[in-house]
Amino acid sequence: MTEYPHPRAALARVRAETAKAVIGQDAAVTSLLIGLLTSGHVLLEGVPGVAKTLLVRALAASLSLEANRVQFTPDLMPGDVTGSLIYDSNTARFEFRPGPVFTNLLLADEINRTPPKTQASLLEAMEERQVSVEGKPRPLPDPFMVIATQNPVEYEGTYPLPEAQLDRFLLKVVMPVPERDQEIAILSRHAAGFTPRDLFGAGLRPVAGPADLAAARAGVAAVQVTEPVMGYVVDICRATRATPSVALGASPRAATALMATSRAWAWLCNRDFVTPDDVKALAVPTLRHRLQLRIEAVSEGSSTESVLNSVLESVPVPR
Repeated sequence: MTEYPHPRAALARVRAETAKAVIGQDAAVTSLLIGLLTSGHVLLEGVPGVAKTLLVRALAASLSLEANRVQFTPDLMPGDVTGSLIYDSNTARFEFRPGPVFTNLLLADEINRTPPKTQASLLEAMEERQVSVEGKPRPLPDPFMVIATQNPVEYEGTYPLPEAQLDRFLLKVVMPVPERDQEIAILSRHAAGFTPRDLFGAGLRPVAGPADLAAARAGVAAVQVTEPVMGYVVDICRATRATPSVALGASPRAATALMATSRAWAWLCNRDFVTPDDVKALAVPTLRHRLQLRIEAVSEGSSTESVLNSVLESVPVPR
C-alpha cells in the first residue's frame, strides 16, 4: 500500500476515492470519517435511492476495511445480527457462530423497518464493542462502526428508534436528493458503464488502512479544547433542555459527543485546537436526533433543526 506523509493526506485520498462512486454527498462522507476518527456510529437518513448503501461500500473499499450488510426486516431476529450458539453433532457441543456484527463497518440497512427487540440487539455492540451470548462477552474488531440507514419516519412500515439507541449514534446525517447537475453527472457515469456492484471495476482502490486510521485518531486526541469552548458546548446542551418546545433535551453524553465531533472536524481542518465555529458546524448533526420535541411544537411546524438553530443564535459565543 502506498505510504502517505500524514494521515490527513491518506483520508483526503479516501474522500477522493469515495467520490468515484458517490456524487453529491460530501457532508455524508465527512460525517462517516468523523465517526471513524472518534470511534462513533452514524445514522444516515434519506429516501431510497440516494446512495446510502453505495457510500458505505465505497468507504470500506477505499479504507481496506471489512464491511457487512444486514437488511433489517420485520422478521429479523437478534441472533441474525449478533450470532448464536449452534449445536455441532460431530463434537456434541454448542459452538458460537458469529453474526454479521463481527466486522469493521456494519451497514444496518433500513434499521427502522425491524421491531425494537431486534434494534436493541445492537446496543451492547455500539456501546461496549462486544457481544454477549449465553453470558460470555465476545469482543468486536477494531475499528468497529455501525452505519445505520433509515427512511424518514413518516414512511409506512417504520418503527421509530428508541431514545436510548438514538443517543448512541454520534451523528445523524440527512442525505438529500442530489442537485440537477449532480444527477446528470450520475447518469453520465452510469451511461459510461459504471455499476454499483463492481466498485473495483469502477476504479476504486484501497488508499489507506487501519494504521492510517490509528494515526489519525491519535492526531484527533491531541487537539486541544479550551475551557471557554467546553463551556460553550455545555451551554448549548443546557439551552436545549430549557427550551419550552423541547420535551427531552441534549444529555451530558450529547455534550461529550459534540466535543468529540468538534475535535475531529478541527483536525480535518488542519488545526490543533477547537474553535466555537467548529462547535457550531457540528451542533446540528450531533444533536438533532437526541432532542424530542413536544407534540404541540411539532404540530406548529417546529423541527429539531429549527430549534437547534435558534439555540445557536441565543447562546453567547466565547471570545
